[in-house]
Amino acid sequence: MLIFEHSAKGRKTKIQSTSGNEMPTDIPASLLREEKPGLPEVSEMQAVRHYTSLSQKNFSIDTHFYPLGSCTMKHNPRVCNSLAMLPGFLSRHPLAPEKLSQGFMECMYELQEMLCDVTGMAGFSLAPMAGAQGEFAGIAMIRAYHDANGDTERKEILVPDAAHGTNPATATMCGYTVKEISTLANGDVDIDVLKEAVGPQTAGLMLTNPSTLGVFERRIEEIAKIIHDVGGLLYYDGANLNAILGKIRPGDMGFDVIHSNLHKTFSTPHGGGGPGSGAIGVAERLKPFMPMPGVKKVGDEFQWLTEEDCPHSIGRMSAFFGNPGVLLRAYIYMRLLGAEGMQRVGEFATLNANYMLTQLKARGFEAAIPDRYASHEFIITLKKQAKELNVSAMDFAKRLLDLGYHAPTTYFPLLVPECLLIEPTESEAKETLDGFIEALVQVQQEAETDADMLHNAPYTMPVNRLDEVRAAKQLDLAWTAESKA
Repeated sequence: MLIFEHSAKGRKTKIQSTSGNEMPTDIPASLLREEKPGLPEVSEMQAVRHYTSLSQKNFSIDTHFYPLGSCTMKHNPRVCNSLAMLPGFLSRHPLAPEKLSQGFMECMYELQEMLCDVTGMAGFSLAPMAGAQGEFAGIAMIRAYHDANGDTERKEILVPDAAHGTNPATATMCGYTVKEISTLANGDVDIDVLKEAVGPQTAGLMLTNPSTLGVFERRIEEIAKIIHDVGGLLYYDGANLNAILGKIRPGDMGFDVIHSNLHKTFSTPHGGGGPGSGAIGVAERLKPFMPMPGVKKVGDEFQWLTEEDCPHSIGRMSAFFGNPGVLLRAYIYMRLLGAEGMQRVGEFATLNANYMLTQLKARGFEAAIPDRYASHEFIITLKKQAKELNVSAMDFAKRLLDLGYHAPTTYFPLLVPECLLIEPTESEAKETLDGFIEALVQVQQEAETDADMLHNAPYTMPVNRLDEVRAAKQLDLAWTAESKA
């Protein structure tokens, strides 16, 4: 039910009101409304109950197992929230002078340093507000680097066919053309194709390692050499950093720039389009081009690093400085874990994924890359079920909702037919993993005996199966009085 459906003309509450209905006097008459806005007229209790009820219908990491591949939906420790909301942090104005922001700036400086240590990069900027913006900053720095060297004929970015869709989009937004590099059946980048593709036109290669196929790129040092030998740079998509945390560093693999999704790997609340953080790390040669602002330490004091310090910076990603609440939560999470704890994150994330992969293969499910260990995630392909039983990955996904589990990522990466990309993270207990495995087995049995049950799922959600084509082509999200009638 929409909140408008609770509405009754003239109903209102003044409990929270601190004044009468005085109108501001400094707004020009030409800008004032002539009619009241079409807002719902409800009591405070109705509003509270309505939004509380909506929150109880949500699937979330706090309520359900959420194995969303390549999104790393892991536990968000409450202590991180509590400390990030201390009054000194919460009340700090973004324009507060440096002398009144020393505590916050010290945390941000230490976060920059810790991220450098974890990733093997020479410098880090916390300015990007999201992973996609971090990607944009990374490729913009690659372009600025080549332009500064007068190497303006490098107009091409290479992207594997298993990459996140944001990779080619980012390269295009930065003015590059994109050339796709194919992947072998074993999950590795096709080295022969890569060698044929590189040349004086190559600005760089965007790579996720481990890849979205859930396996580690075993010839990464050879790939780095191929790119560097032709003068290109290597970009690391940090969406899957959780898998290698504390084990191996992108800088040691030969990467020149990396964005890290702090809201994934370092466990801050995310979803619904934000908030996020796409902190960006760089090798020494890209430090002059980092986005501003940053934090520097001068003696015992902390100061803002600005365009005056870095005249070749690609500029600012937003009006101020990243998402402070997200950055603080990531900082606290890293301090709580320490180096040993971060290593355990990678170990248990990988252990959980390989346990699930082994169990599902033993129960008859087909792995997309059957001869490889998983990293932090793995792919099950339901192409056999689609062909023999006329049920799809989406049918499985919808039915899982009825059984109390959020579906894995479906149909990504696109090169795997009827794909389920499963990432359990390190947060989950063995009993939870076993429950999800049994749920998939149950759905498989239902597919074999009553495929229509899957076609019409879900049955227990606030809404049943939607016509997704119609929703995409005839989307209508606006409520009007005529809608109610």
